[in-house]
Amino acid sequence: MATPPITELFVAAADVAAKTAEAAGLPKIAINKVSCEWLQILAEGWASPMTGFMREKEFLKCIHFNQIDGVNQSVPIVLPINAEDKASIAGAAKITLTYEGKDMAIMNAPEVYDHVKEERAARTFGLVDAGHPYVEKIMNAGDFLVGGELEVLNKFAWNDGLDKYRKTPLELQAEFQKRGCDAVFAFQLRNPVHNGHALLMTDTHRKLKEQGFKKPTLLLHPLGGYTKADDVPLDVRMQQYDCVLNEKVLHPDETVLAIFPGPMIYAGPTEVQWHCKARMNAGATHYIVGRDPAGMAHPVEDRDMFLAHHGREVLAMAPGLEKIEIVPFKFAAYDSKKVSDRPGKPLGAMNFYDPSRADEFVKISGSKMRKFAREGVTPPDGYMCPTGWQVVADFYKAKAAAAAAAEAGEPAAKKARV
Repeated sequence: MATPPITELFVAAADVAAKTAEAAGLPKIAINKVSCEWLQILAEGWASPMTGFMREKEFLKCIHFNQIDGVNQSVPIVLPINAEDKASIAGAAKITLTYEGKDMAIMNAPEVYDHVKEERAARTFGLVDAGHPYVEKIMNAGDFLVGGELEVLNKFAWNDGLDKYRKTPLELQAEFQKRGCDAVFAFQLRNPVHNGHALLMTDTHRKLKEQGFKKPTLLLHPLGGYTKADDVPLDVRMQQYDCVLNEKVLHPDETVLAIFPGPMIYAGPTEVQWHCKARMNAGATHYIVGRDPAGMAHPVEDRDMFLAHHGREVLAMAPGLEKIEIVPFKFAAYDSKKVSDRPGKPLGAMNFYDPSRADEFVKISGSKMRKFAREGVTPPDGYMCPTGWQVVADFYKAKAAAAAAAEAGEPAAKKARV
């Protein structure tokens, strides 16, 4: 299986001490957590062949053409700064980027340019409304952007108990090679896995085997950076994914579970190209594209922001992604008449939706899942693996208890974790 070349931006081990000393004496810019997540994306090579935060010409190519010099790059990877930052680095040949007081990277020949916020938002999201969580971040960010080539001092570790799941593109390529994979199909997600998702993934595995692949492997690749406040937190999701593998809803010998470190921006058809390109850099040969990928509810109107099929259609046509095969999402729902494959269980299991039997299917979405958990309702048998459902339900129970405690005015120390 051919793997794409990856451009990592880490300083060579022999040069770390000298570069660390150099960074200490340079003008410094403090970056926030989301910018640090983008720094990790660049450093590890997910956006290869990019070598740093975008300069102005790269930014313009990205937002106007969704590519840079023939390479697909649909979302801007930029570093906002304010007027004070701009003044502090004026004339500097190099600067140091810091996060929480730690020197992270040297930026060479920094180029400062105007942060055209409305244009960036309009071209990326199709709207300019601060009710959209990432548009709000853009509008609240600095009025300038700074770009330049990076020398990243050290590997990334978030020390949250989940670093073992964080694999770089080169590490994933090596894992696939070690396993003898001849096809890798990636599934991007930011929600817990229900059995409808699992049905789609196992069906994809079956079809690849039928096509002649000997060892197709699933890259289960949840997004691990910023997500909006009402999404399920990463640590809870990772617990749930482990349950899915432990119960062999997805077989562990045919699955690689790893965290994708980037932030979610909720940009629909624009963002799905980025998600696919990044997984291609990790060695994926096939990409499962979901219904309304990277979509969300409109921040003002009572509708979704994007048409559900546009992400799939755009991805199939996107320039620069021809080497990865797109696997269309097949809608799965709870089929009340399907014979369960679990001994002793009643009728009812996930199945691909058949419109000719519409009244026999129950459509269960991520939002409905969250509603079940919040209200303490047990979903239909076979909707999600039992231990995984308990993880999700416990999270929402704790969240509800914390909200109730806050409303009652109890001390923070007594409030449940949210």
